[in-house]
Amino acid sequence: MPQNQFQRMVFALLTVIVTVHAYVFYSLYVVNGQTLMAVTGADSVLAAIHQQGGVYMAGNFVPIWAVVLVEFILAYSLEIFMGSPLSFRLASKVFDPRKNHPMLFETAIICATVGIMCPAMSLLAAVLYYPYYTGFDFLTLMANWLKLVCFNFPFAFFSQLFFIQPFVRTVFKNLVLRYAGNRKVQPLDNG
Repeated sequence: MPQNQFQRMVFALLTVIVTVHAYVFYSLYVVNGQTLMAVTGADSVLAAIHQQGGVYMAGNFVPIWAVVLVEFILAYSLEIFMGSPLSFRLASKVFDPRKNHPMLFETAIICATVGIMCPAMSLLAAVLYYPYYTGFDFLTLMANWLKLVCFNFPFAFFSQLFFIQPFVRTVFKNLVLRYAGNRKVQPLDNG
């Protein structure tokens, strides 16, 4: 997998590109789709979003592409500065990458990443999608955060473990093999 800082950033970029689109779709269609259609009377979720003038975010209605862009920037920043380094350290406390099977170590990293990123991104989503038109209440924010973690964690865990990470790893391996060719790649120092 990633062997140096540049490769780590490319791997994180690929992961975030796939993940953000999956989570925006999941949030809008699966979690909130019926509510959006009921409130607007539209026949589809996309029509409901269009009818209300976009997706409610930070007190305004914005287009879906703006939601994806904002969440992409936040997720990529969190993944680079917090998720990736902390998940490697957590997995390394339980498993030794030199002694344990690589698949076991990679699975531990995925689980640790979900355990870090899901609550962090859910907190950011609770702030971004908070119903500011009703005023602000800290307990409401915490309740929204807990609700989002409960909705997002199962989806995050299973989609990352069984779909997103295997897909991203396959794409990454093909990119690295094509780019690196027969060159020897320097190992990543995660210490």
